[in-house]
Amino acid sequence: MALIESVGLNPPKAAPKSSRDLGFALAVVFVLTVLFVPIPAFVIDIGLSISIALSILILMVALWIQKPLEFSAFPTVLLLATMLRLALNVATTRVILSHGDDGVHAAGYVIGGFAELVMSGDFVIGVIVFTILIIVNFMVITKGATRIAEVGARFTLDAIPGKQMAIDADLSAGLIDEKEAQLRRRELEEESSFFGAMDGASKFVRGDAIAALIITAVNVFGGIIIGITRHGMEPAHAADVFVKLSVGDGIVSQIPALIISLAAGLLVSKGGTRGEAQTAVLGQLGHYPRAMGVSAGLMGLLAILPGLPFLPFAMLGGALAGIAYVVPKRRQEEAAKVAEKEAAEVQRVQEAERVSVKESLRIVEIELVLGKQLSAHLLLQRDELANRVGKMRRRFASRYGFVVPEIKLSDDLAIDPKSYEIKIHGTTIASQRIRLGELLIVLGEGNVPDVPHDITKEPAFGMRAAWISETFSSEVRRLGFEPIDTLSVVLTHLSETIRNNLSQLLSYKDMRALIDRLEGDYKRLIEEIIPSHMSYSGLQAVLKLLLAERVSIRNLNLILEAIAEIAPHVRRSEQIVEHVRVRMAQQICGDLIHQGQLGVLRLGNRWDLAFHQALKRDAKGDVIEFDIDPRLVEQFATEATKVIRAKMDAGESFVLVAAPDARPYVRMMIERIFVNLPVLSHVEIARGTDIKSLGTIS
Repeated sequence: MALIESVGLNPPKAAPKSSRDLGFALAVVFVLTVLFVPIPAFVIDIGLSISIALSILILMVALWIQKPLEFSAFPTVLLLATMLRLALNVATTRVILSHGDDGVHAAGYVIGGFAELVMSGDFVIGVIVFTILIIVNFMVITKGATRIAEVGARFTLDAIPGKQMAIDADLSAGLIDEKEAQLRRRELEEESSFFGAMDGASKFVRGDAIAALIITAVNVFGGIIIGITRHGMEPAHAADVFVKLSVGDGIVSQIPALIISLAAGLLVSKGGTRGEAQTAVLGQLGHYPRAMGVSAGLMGLLAILPGLPFLPFAMLGGALAGIAYVVPKRRQEEAAKVAEKEAAEVQRVQEAERVSVKESLRIVEIELVLGKQLSAHLLLQRDELANRVGKMRRRFASRYGFVVPEIKLSDDLAIDPKSYEIKIHGTTIASQRIRLGELLIVLGEGNVPDVPHDITKEPAFGMRAAWISETFSSEVRRLGFEPIDTLSVVLTHLSETIRNNLSQLLSYKDMRALIDRLEGDYKRLIEEIIPSHMSYSGLQAVLKLLLAERVSIRNLNLILEAIAEIAPHVRRSEQIVEHVRVRMAQQICGDLIHQGQLGVLRLGNRWDLAFHQALKRDAKGDVIEFDIDPRLVEQFATEATKVIRAKMDAGESFVLVAAPDARPYVRMMIERIFVNLPVLSHVEIARGTDIKSLGTIS
């Protein structure tokens, strides 16, 4: 002891034992003592009563637990209960063989009472009942429970490595913390230990049934021999007394054994079903009202068949029909309550978010804000508005290859009551005042109809238009004009505004969603490009530059192939985009062809030379700067506006064509004047395209 203390190792102190621990130990010792020490009949009565009460308690617990692990002590309890029954069997055998000549109450009043109750004075009945109990317990319940326990233990142990890996994966991904991981591992260990123990414990039940059969047979034959040889009883009298005592003892021991076997079967057959046994079983049986309805119909059919009793089948059929009628109504009421509760919770959360300071920081990506009178005017058309907005978003997704954000519709008392505003990321991009109750007709450079009107500009494209009263709609239609209602004016303006700002609406999240939908080969291509040659943000920049010129990114596979070709050699997004556009020439021209032809307006030699001289290059020949005289810019804008406006007024559909190096800079100047005019380079015109030349800007 001194040596231990000198090295700082103190022996662990014994934990204090409670009186409950001591009492449990004494009870186990008493059970073992019963195996060897004779006990009086009244003590046997108490022990048999305890055995029956314990078996019923075990059954009730097995019925009401939520999952099998809540009764993890079952194997231990089963061993103790089996040992108690076997000890009482030994005690009753000793009393029966010693004092059996005293009559049916020689082994106590519990055995005698059961013998009289079950056998009704005839030991043959008792033998048959005892045999049936043995067959039910041994061949049916015990055998099935043993098999379920074996299979459950095998599959549980086989699944442990996979479950441990799942816990480690959740921990590594941050889905659970270390404490939760420890709890899951501990539960996994308990589960494996429990099912392994249940596999062995099921053998207790099986052995107990065999032991009861052997003990009863020993009691019968041994008692008859002792009664004849030691007590001088007649063979018939000895057989009557000792068979009644032995079979009564067997029945008293088989009743708790059968109850515990049932509890073991319920426990191992519960498997992954959570909840109390009666809740799970009755809930699943009553989950299908149609099955109950068919069962009720069959019971009614059996009730009216000749030769069968009417009342039992009729009562059962009525009960099943009532349940089949009540269950759906109750389920609907519960679903309505749940839906009402969820709606209230959602409303509470939305209200909390609305008044929250953080909500004021949240920016809506696309918002259509209506003035007070305009909102009231469109009130009856809100459903049509929502439907057409949904179609618009689907059309954008099909045309440009990504889903534009949801469009929020709101009212604002601060703006003009008859106007609306279109906001993107919280900034007003476009606004317009509407003439309520009037229709809009687009005039262009054509004649004005001979009806009362007010000249204005069409908000979406800036073309000359006029407001007319709805009463003149039929007349202007006869003149060849197509009146546009208020809702169509608003939605056309909204659609064109979204189209002009597609690059702002492609978020990083949208880009990652497009990548996630790619096929496996193209995901591997992404891994080759990123991060070795460019980042995800760089890829987003390329897609944004394409959308800024209304080039669809629906063919993302081709875009990625083109990027993979050029990304190892250049870094600037603008240079990558120019290469991608060349690879996408077929798609770009196909989207711009009108009536089978691609209308082309060229710059002319003068402006080609001016833009070529304005390009400053480095030693490698790459363009690093566009340096042009501002006066030339103004002159080009004037000449281009004159020519382009004339072609547009003539109803021509065309593109502007420039040299490949100068194309981005020409586009930069043209988009200030004509936002919707595409600017292509010579190399972006696909082979086989039917070109219609409309002249030059020169």
